[in-house]
Amino acid sequence: MAPELRDAKNIVRSTSHTNPESVAVVGGSAAGLFTASLLARQGISVRVFERIETLKPDERTLIVTNRMRALLGRAAEKSVVNEIRRFELFTDGRSATISLKRPDLIIERRTLIQGLAEEAQQAGATVELGRRFHALHSNGRGMVLEIDRCIDGSREEVHADTIVGGDGASSRVAQAAGWTPLETVPLVQAIVSLPKDMSPDTARVWFVPQDTPYFYWLIPESATRGALGIIGETGPETRSHLEKFLEKRKLEPLEFQAARIPVYKRWVPVHRRVGQGSVYLVGDAAGQVKVTTVGGIVTGFRGALGVAQQILHGVSSELRTLRRELDLHLLLRRSLHDFQQADYTQLVDLLNDPAKQSLAEYSRDEAWKILWRVCLSQPRLALLGLRGLLSRRGSANQTGF
Repeated sequence: MAPELRDAKNIVRSTSHTNPESVAVVGGSAAGLFTASLLARQGISVRVFERIETLKPDERTLIVTNRMRALLGRAAEKSVVNEIRRFELFTDGRSATISLKRPDLIIERRTLIQGLAEEAQQAGATVELGRRFHALHSNGRGMVLEIDRCIDGSREEVHADTIVGGDGASSRVAQAAGWTPLETVPLVQAIVSLPKDMSPDTARVWFVPQDTPYFYWLIPESATRGALGIIGETGPETRSHLEKFLEKRKLEPLEFQAARIPVYKRWVPVHRRVGQGSVYLVGDAAGQVKVTTVGGIVTGFRGALGVAQQILHGVSSELRTLRRELDLHLLLRRSLHDFQQADYTQLVDLLNDPAKQSLAEYSRDEAWKILWRVCLSQPRLALLGLRGLLSRRGSANQTGF
């Protein structure tokens, strides 16, 4: 069992009298299922409601940090299809290579969710498919969840002390409980055959600011195939940029995949009281996404761990730590968001060997360590980021970053 889970278990034992008798989780997302598993292991009655009829969500490969292994254990291993040990960065004819001390993991989303569902059920949670959220309200003692059966439209009422919304960036649970809707951005990627000069343990990143304030990536999912993608600001324009980039690289798309990803702009409080009951949000529903890379799998798991801790004993150190981490990623994104091609060229040129070593040693889930070490090894990088941050404050900003 991972250290984080041992800590949560020990805290629960000392304060078990505060535990809710029943919890309903809406959404069979990775974060929702992990929350269900954590709670069920402590003897809480947990029911998970997911709208799809069979547990076969859309297939999509994702890149995550090695920290997922520590958090999940066996469920993580089943979903790993490749490991990335190097990143190649490209901009305007310049390039830099960063080797990773601990490999990043390429995971298959469907396999991950199926593994998490299996573990939640083994822990005692019930996973009910073909169930769509309709509404929630207080019944004076706890919560009433109204659920529609997708197959025939019939409705049932579920009584629970606590409801957890793990139903994604457009969470209906969040809207029903009064949270403000989250802003999202489009992610589009194409599955392609790997270029002959590309190693399957190496990911490539291109900074093309005229197309996106983020980046393009090509991430191998096997020895022969990879996902080439982009995060944009509007859907149609993002797809168009990707198609042109594919043509320029002479890569033929085998299929396209797309999703809407929440944009972290400020910490979203994860708990609200509704009458005598409680509603919590986890994962994308709470915007728990690193805004530098718009990656939310590991941070979603950390949010799930934090919510489980808070449900079980009233406070959570994990949520405080996660908030600091996400706020630091927001600061970094603000410093980079208006970078032009010349800025990225300078950034790549400034990546000396000590700076690369710092990037290799720490993962994206340790942003403050990366920032501190990189600034020590290459102070000019700190000045470049500060210039970007100050330029944003002095310019009109339509995105709110």
